[in-house]
Amino acid sequence: MSPVAPCTVVVFGGTGDLAVRKLLPALYLRDRDGQLPPGSRIVGAARAGLDTDGYRDKIRGELARFVPAPLLDAGTLTRFLDRLDYVSLDFAGGDDWSALHDVLTPDSVRVFYLACAPSLFGPISHHLARHGLVEPTSRVVLEKPIGRDLASARAINDAVGEVFDESQIFRIDHYLGKESVQNLLVTRFANTLLEPLWNSTWIDHVQITVSESLGVGTRGGYYDTSGALRDMLQNHLLQVLCLVAMEPPTIVDRETVRDEKLKVLQALRPMTADDVERFTVTGQYGPGLVDGGAVPGYRDEVENPDSRTETFVAVRAEVRNWRWAGVPFYLRTGKRLEKRSSEIVVQFKDVPHPMFPRAEGATEPNRLVIRLQPDEGICLHMTAKEPGPGGIRLRPVSLDLNYVDAFDRPSPDAYERLLMDVVRGDPTLFMRRDEVETAWAWVEPILQTWDRTGRVPRRYPAGTSGPTDATTLIERDGRAWYEGTSV
Repeated sequence: MSPVAPCTVVVFGGTGDLAVRKLLPALYLRDRDGQLPPGSRIVGAARAGLDTDGYRDKIRGELARFVPAPLLDAGTLTRFLDRLDYVSLDFAGGDDWSALHDVLTPDSVRVFYLACAPSLFGPISHHLARHGLVEPTSRVVLEKPIGRDLASARAINDAVGEVFDESQIFRIDHYLGKESVQNLLVTRFANTLLEPLWNSTWIDHVQITVSESLGVGTRGGYYDTSGALRDMLQNHLLQVLCLVAMEPPTIVDRETVRDEKLKVLQALRPMTADDVERFTVTGQYGPGLVDGGAVPGYRDEVENPDSRTETFVAVRAEVRNWRWAGVPFYLRTGKRLEKRSSEIVVQFKDVPHPMFPRAEGATEPNRLVIRLQPDEGICLHMTAKEPGPGGIRLRPVSLDLNYVDAFDRPSPDAYERLLMDVVRGDPTLFMRRDEVETAWAWVEPILQTWDRTGRVPRRYPAGTSGPTDATTLIERDGRAWYEGTSV
């Protein structure tokens, strides 16, 4: 892999969960593969009472937790830790910013990664400008969620946009950095076998599922003010929907993919109050069993016995254009479900005429299943004749592509790819301002209707597939959730 330009990556929230669990391990692995050139620096910025030596000691311990032991070689670890600096900052205040100025490397690309509360995005940006730390080659990375609704998203975008040009702003959605998500474009547009069938003539419906077996963990304070719709569906699931439904761009480059994704968001059928009642489901996990062990309910985890925050959401959406007219998209995501799984299911229509009326065995619709995690890959479900004499016996079979087996190498973590794209200045896999705000404009009527009607999430036991209302949502259309992937 080719090295990027010399860079200084400043992580605001450098002692937080995202930094120690994802960002710094990703940078370590890029350093190990030779992508960080000499002179590149990584600066942790936080309010914790640490100095640089203390920060290096902390990160040494965290890397041992989050990087596989075979990849922690002594040489790379020493080199990486030597790249680290630490500054103590009050992000909202105006003091001590000179300390950050002193550790920035001249003549390098400056990446300011805001792994902190969205309410601080604007103040941090203005402090950077006020202290002369923003250069033409600087970039700023904004973690989701960008706001709680359309108005707050616009306010954040306005505040950051007063300091940084749109070309310098990288709104990150780590799902877009997954190899399987990127490969979706190649699967669609580099294979003549599929693209002619990718429309309402041949496709019956599409399912997009992101299920998690974990609960809210240490994120309870944030999650109880957010919920599954804001935390997952407004960004991750809608972005995946865009890649499934978008038209072929003339060429894949920095803006054409984002242009086509925006058109999908603009084509989503607006949700009326009646639609919200019929086509959305909310749930909240209660106590249950996960992996054979008892786990508490959500309200106990967040210590809020009256919480109405949804930990599960399912939505039936429609894309109103010629390609997808009449094809429903079923989206669902939840915590404390029976398994960890993220996948796209494209279900094709039944054959127009049953040619084997006297055949034995079962047939199923053809399905293309794209596994995003775990075991990234693609599986095509077909019907075949079971070998043997004495008539025709039909049986479902699968053509399965596992990326690790096919390419004899594990897929890198999404943050590894995305961080290097930021340094290169490549925005293809990041969200543009108009994408973010259009997604919020579609989601906001759902939030407002839930609020106005006092929607109470249905309780579901931890370790199950979610509330039964989600099953009703899809069965009402004569369809069923695909539950074929196991972990």
